[in-house]
Amino acid sequence: MDLINRDVSVDSLIKIALDLSAEKNFNVLMQKILSEAMRICRCDAGTVYIAEKDHLDFYTVCTRSKGILLGKSDNADLMPPVPLDRRHVCACAVMDNRKINIPDIYSSKEYDFAGAQRYDSMNGYKTVSMLVIPMEDEKGKVIGVLQLINALDEEGRIIPFDKCYETIVSALASLAAVSINNHRLAETVTGILHSFVSVMVDAIDTRSSYNANHTRSMAKYAKKFVNWLNSTDNTWKFEEEKKDPFFMSVWLHDIGKLLVPLEVLDKPDRLGRLRDGIKSKLEMTKLSCELQKAQDPGSAEKYSAKVDALNKAWDLIDSANRASFVDDATIHELEECAGIPCITAYGKSEPLLNSDELDAITVQKGTLTASEREKVEEHVSYTARMLGSMSFTGVYESVPVWAGSHHEFLNGTGYPNHLTADEIPKETRLITIIDIYDALTAEDRPYKPPVPTEKAFEILEDMGREGRIDTEILALFKESGAWRK
Repeated sequence: MDLINRDVSVDSLIKIALDLSAEKNFNVLMQKILSEAMRICRCDAGTVYIAEKDHLDFYTVCTRSKGILLGKSDNADLMPPVPLDRRHVCACAVMDNRKINIPDIYSSKEYDFAGAQRYDSMNGYKTVSMLVIPMEDEKGKVIGVLQLINALDEEGRIIPFDKCYETIVSALASLAAVSINNHRLAETVTGILHSFVSVMVDAIDTRSSYNANHTRSMAKYAKKFVNWLNSTDNTWKFEEEKKDPFFMSVWLHDIGKLLVPLEVLDKPDRLGRLRDGIKSKLEMTKLSCELQKAQDPGSAEKYSAKVDALNKAWDLIDSANRASFVDDATIHELEECAGIPCITAYGKSEPLLNSDELDAITVQKGTLTASEREKVEEHVSYTARMLGSMSFTGVYESVPVWAGSHHEFLNGTGYPNHLTADEIPKETRLITIIDIYDALTAEDRPYKPPVPTEKAFEILEDMGREGRIDTEILALFKESGAWRK
């Protein structure tokens, strides 16, 4: 039987190599390796083991006559690990890096086949011939083993494995070893990326718990939406290899906030740290008035009036500090009381509100002044810069772009680069929508109450009509229900 000429050629081995190197799913890769080896040898069954420190780990088993094709992920307990000792033929193949060809295991006295015989009795099967080939990589390291069982002739009768199979299957095993190493390397790099993401989110959590909650909520919305989208007949789909880079972009979109001052990032009200200074000036001035009244009873009415004015000013300031919106009339009152002369702890005279304090308390909506808002907005530039300095390649090369542009709007009014629609990919448009939705509805923001879901979508739809966000993606997000808690 001229198997080499019939089934295997240099071209077919090249095709097999390309096919193996292109496979991203490790379990499928193991199945392909085994399937090719069994096809070349025309055998009925086989197993792939991967070498670990002190044992061989089962990954794939196939028995054609029994209709069995199982991987480790299908049933982890199907085949126990094989210790790396000389009782087991596959262990010897790895330890000695040699091919082992046995015509009939029941007549062999050199190895322990109790496991194979036990498997036979459990499954009504009989193992006769066996070929065990170590999988040796380009550095000469054995990383696994192909164990092939029961070679068949043209009529389907069990025969010994022909010697010619050993060289061919060894070549396939070497190709497989390189593919496995490449896969492991890719998994290692991906694992490092995911570890980096985890560390960064933990760092954000340590600084600001609500910002980390924001990222986690967005990741949940994103995953639910992608799963929903891929289950519909919509023409826009997330290919399998794009999912992880997209989710990574969501996890990393706010990494730049690590560089934003915490007193700005977590500012719960308009005054923030300035409040205590104003309160101190006011109390010192009131105390001074009380001393003046005690020293000069005739001036009590004047100083009592000043204390009343200070109390009213403080009530106005304290109310404005916590208000969701400060109207023009209130701003005018604040400006009028800002000049009330006060005494500092050092005995100097200062206005009740200096220019920075007045600037902060007269913010109409939100808690940030214009300069503070600029500092927060810089987090997007920081994100793009931090991620851009890393080597995101292959399917991950778009992560810095997707993550670093989530505050850009289609009409060019976003930041930091004022990109327009033709420069903003769909992935970024989706992140933008999810980001805004969660910012509106989040229940843990120290500076504002959550917006009801209906109102949040009204705001988003208004932004769509203004040309700022993608209305089609917004409609899909709303339809998906991915936003539900």
